[in-house]
Amino acid sequence: MTVALEIEQKLAVLQPSRLQLQDDSALHAGHEGAKGGGGHYSLTIVSPQFSGKNIVARHRLIYAALGPMMQRQIHALAIRAYAPGEQEEFSQP
Repeated sequence: MTVALEIEQKLAVLQPSRLQLQDDSALHAGHEGAKGGGGHYSLTIVSPQFSGKNIVARHRLIYAALGPMMQRQIHALAIRAYAPGEQEEFSQP
């Protein structure tokens, strides 16, 4: 199983209506953090669980879902987390 697929599976607990994950690791080749094997990813996610929550609370939900992956397989994660209805304001991550 790829790291990207594992990320998507773990984030399923948030019941996203939209999940877009991009592996940006190749853009960071040679970067100090990349030497440890952790990848760089960009995530756009829309979930009803984000309704009424600020950005910090949304990110905490994502980090909790990913658990130990944040220490090993993921070196950097750029997050765009929206509640339903907010994503219409944004066309692309």
